[in-house]
Amino acid sequence: MTEPAAVTGNSDSATEPTTDQFPVQLPVDLAPPAAPIEPAGIEPAVASINERVDDLARVIARQAGTIERLADDAKARDRRERAGADVPLLVELFALHGDARTCAATAESDTERAAFDAFAARVERLVAGRGGRIVEPASGTAFDALTMEAMDVTAAVTATEDRTVAAVIEPGLAVADRLLRTAKVVVRRYREPEA
Repeated sequence: MTEPAAVTGNSDSATEPTTDQFPVQLPVDLAPPAAPIEPAGIEPAVASINERVDDLARVIARQAGTIERLADDAKARDRRERAGADVPLLVELFALHGDARTCAATAESDTERAAFDAFAARVERLVAGRGGRIVEPASGTAFDALTMEAMDVTAAVTATEDRTVAAVIEPGLAVADRLLRTAKVVVRRYREPEA
């Protein structure tokens, strides 16, 4: 290249680089396939793929049906639990439970008492199985006016026993969040001794 050409940026065509000096290499991904794919080889592959897609669609449809059935069962169970059990039946079972406990309390022999206690326990399980709950506060439980009714009052020995349950006269009945019968109890009251 001459000096004036180098300064001006012009050069002779003989000194310019050519594509032969820098060969272009294509990436492997863009390289042409070694052998052309025959159209006859594509059709069985497409048919196999279509068959697999159909199989997957059938499996998904079966699973969707199973999930819908499970969801419907869960909704029905939830509706039954929220609606509560058969309330008239629960009231009758509760009355039968009370009769069995009365018979156990007035039984003349230990054998009869044990039989009536077992019968009362069985009826209590039936009530629980139908969605009910027998409310029977333990002795010493704090008195709750929402679930209990004070039928009698007895003296408490200490101030810590004030307004606690001394005894249960008759248990209560609840269905889900609803109270059908309050528990009838004896409540302890503490009074300061007179000077």
